[in-house]
Amino acid sequence: MNEKYLPFLDESQIWSIIEQEQKPDPARVKEILAKAKEGKGLELNEVAALLAPIPDDCLADLFQAALDLKEKVYGKRMVLFAPLYVSNLCANSCAYCAFSAQNKDLVRKSLSREEIEEEVKIIERMGHKRILAVYGEHPMWDARAIAESVETIYQVKTEPSGEIRRVNVNSAPLDVDGFALLKQVGIGTYQCFQETYHRETYRKVHLAGKKSDFDWRLYAFHRANDADVDDVGLGVLFGLFDHRFEILAMLRHAQALESAYGAGPHTISFPRIEPAQNSELSTRPPYAIPDDVFKRIIAVVRLALPYTGMIISTREKPELKRELLRLGISQLSAGSRTSPGGYAAAFANRPEAQQFWVGDERELPEIIQDLQLDGYLPSFCTSCYRKGRTGDHFMGFAKTMFIHNYCQPNALLTYYEYLLDYASPQAKEEGARCIMENVRAMPNPRDREVMMERLRRIENGVRDICV
Repeated sequence: MNEKYLPFLDESQIWSIIEQEQKPDPARVKEILAKAKEGKGLELNEVAALLAPIPDDCLADLFQAALDLKEKVYGKRMVLFAPLYVSNLCANSCAYCAFSAQNKDLVRKSLSREEIEEEVKIIERMGHKRILAVYGEHPMWDARAIAESVETIYQVKTEPSGEIRRVNVNSAPLDVDGFALLKQVGIGTYQCFQETYHRETYRKVHLAGKKSDFDWRLYAFHRANDADVDDVGLGVLFGLFDHRFEILAMLRHAQALESAYGAGPHTISFPRIEPAQNSELSTRPPYAIPDDVFKRIIAVVRLALPYTGMIISTREKPELKRELLRLGISQLSAGSRTSPGGYAAAFANRPEAQQFWVGDERELPEIIQDLQLDGYLPSFCTSCYRKGRTGDHFMGFAKTMFIHNYCQPNALLTYYEYLLDYASPQAKEEGARCIMENVRAMPNPRDREVMMERLRRIENGVRDICV
């Protein structure tokens, strides 16, 4: 067996760590938080301690440390993207998902090339530059079909400056040759959620289809890396099993990837179970995650993996999202639709075709306005992937916190593009003030001068200036 594929998930070991850390001493918790603030990450036993009951003052310190660390690594920028559901055809039977093959009431839809083009045009006219393409697991959508759809997305251009500069993919696991095809067409991050790392729970909720193979899914990122797809995105579906086990297992997965390939996950997503059509389990999650626990999860993962991009989706309501952004989130979907064809007028607002109920129905301009009011800098940056800063190369910049020197300038440049090409006059005025505040906050006078020159170039019609 390839040494990189050796077993890494030991359930008894994870439970032993959780058991040992059920009642951590407050002094030890403070020591762990002091270590976390250095940005070096945490061991599994330290993570377990922070997930256990801790004093209120330690909890407040935990939340503040998570925010401080996120801003040290990535600054105040918040990356925005749009999901594009290409198909809800699925051969799997998953107890929590509306796309399940057993759900006979779902309106099934698989986008044609022309329909993909139309959806992308709408997303581009919103101002987005980054898409997460989502596919159900179905024989129709093999690696070649996915690759062709990605090529289609990249080919769509609209006026005045519409183009998708990075296509990330959320699809069923592929073999190495399949991932190699995706690499050839230039995908960004490959995203795949284990859903639950607890084997018995996994078996119970995945009733039929290829997805019922736990290990095939578990080693998907190993095969992706073997095909040189070195930006990968982890996640679990919170609510299926004990969140403490899930987090420690997910972090063990990250450790295994770093050990084998020199780079952990580029992103981690935090979906909670939301009601889905004809899914009783989704309306009564066996391990429902209250908001206060969810906030702790996000803050702890930020401290454990300070270099990782952390994503929150439209599952969560705006009020909670605002709190989560202060706990370490660095990316969010905006103006999203979760059904195939959901952006086109003919298919808009079709809950009978979507994967789950959406909690955040704000459109992109409103989300941008709210971000600015909360002190964040909206970003449409795609530069790292296109400049070759991926995998262990990216991690080198992120772990030393040098990545901030790219994130801030690229956020300013891409946000100014958006303002000039897609924003209303009022939004343009408010956004310009936000940009100038951020430029003035740059400590180095030379950096301010260079940024002002680049902004003038954008104002004169130059686009896609990558730092």
